[in-house]
Amino acid sequence: MTTIPSPEPRERAVLVGITSTPDIPRHLVEEYLDELKFLADTAGADVITTIIQEKKQPDPATCIGSGKAEDLAGLIEEEKIDIVIFDDDLTPVQARNLERILKCKVIDRTGLILQIFAIRAKSAQAKMQVELAQLEYLLPRLSGAWTHLSKQKGGIGTKGPGETQIETDRRLVRNRIAALKKKLRAVSLQHDTQTRGRATVPRVALVGYTNAGKSTLMNALCPEAGAYAENRLFATLDTKTRRLELRINKLVLLSDTVGFIRKLPHTLVESFKSTLDEVLQADFLLHVIDVSHPAFEEQMQVVRETLKEIGVKHEHMIEVFNKIDALSDPSVLTGLQGKYPDAVFISAARGLNLTALKESIANHVARDYKTRKVRTHVSNYKLIGYLYDHAEVIDKKHIDEEVQLTIRVHRNNIKQIDALLKASAPKRHATSDI
Repeated sequence: MTTIPSPEPRERAVLVGITSTPDIPRHLVEEYLDELKFLADTAGADVITTIIQEKKQPDPATCIGSGKAEDLAGLIEEEKIDIVIFDDDLTPVQARNLERILKCKVIDRTGLILQIFAIRAKSAQAKMQVELAQLEYLLPRLSGAWTHLSKQKGGIGTKGPGETQIETDRRLVRNRIAALKKKLRAVSLQHDTQTRGRATVPRVALVGYTNAGKSTLMNALCPEAGAYAENRLFATLDTKTRRLELRINKLVLLSDTVGFIRKLPHTLVESFKSTLDEVLQADFLLHVIDVSHPAFEEQMQVVRETLKEIGVKHEHMIEVFNKIDALSDPSVLTGLQGKYPDAVFISAARGLNLTALKESIANHVARDYKTRKVRTHVSNYKLIGYLYDHAEVIDKKHIDEEVQLTIRVHRNNIKQIDALLKASAPKRHATSDI
């Protein structure tokens, strides 16, 4: 008889937030803790209670102050708490002091997000990116109690006189960081080589706050995509790209990317830059917004700031307000349509208004199309075939032994057309813009 292993017991957690009126009002901290609770649930912890501490400046030793830390220690013992999660970043000193006082695990929002990324990572590239971010986060937090990453190498000259264990650990971490960065550079170069052939096709990237419905929208627009969609934060870490047919000979490559979040760890942004290249290289973006979320406008601002941080400067973006079926008050939708007249309002889960979204994408792509006349010999099958495959042929005229085609073509294809015309130089040919 096969024994089914029982799932690991979920940890009991306490969440801690810091409010500082009027700079950081209490209601804002409560919103942050609601999101932190969702993060903790995604990571496999049950939140027993939340604590909000009023403090002008975080205490340099314990963040919340020694008195509050002692009170928290009593609660932890009474409620049998396994882990305390702070919404704000802790310094290495604060984390060590709190673990000593509270006698349980203490992590901050960054550590929790890194843990979720480690759980979600499936591909080799995503696993390397997460490991790199974790090690860069861990390096300044190494203490004497650190468990070794690996065995020390033996042999002459591998350890200097008087080198302590902590110094050895730091050296091992730095070496591993350097090795991971080298591997990720190689993966990025390989990816560039593999995607070079896509250069002639317009590229669209889905961006948005985590759990806004990007993967659901990807599956709705491209049913064969099979993107993983779940009501969990950071369900998608690996970029998935699929063809989206718009009109005859008009298609785009649609890419689903990792979601953003408030206080997204800088180490993660740096580590995932190769994955976020799809966003950088896109002709334009679809910014997916969960309109049913009470703080969706703040989430929109977080996405804009994160895009700026990774170097996305262009403003070619369609705002897509998703989950309109979850709005209980229709007047909210009417107000938003007036405020964002160029946006598209959809429900990806129910397939509402997807035709209007495709039309909007097609109109956006059309801005980069040019109308041209191409004249060549009727035997120039290579060029004529390319035009029929990669452009919209509007008109065709035969002039003696030549053919004149009026086409609408995306700017990315013009170089290839010019190259094919040049290659057929012995035969009379011409091209002109209309």
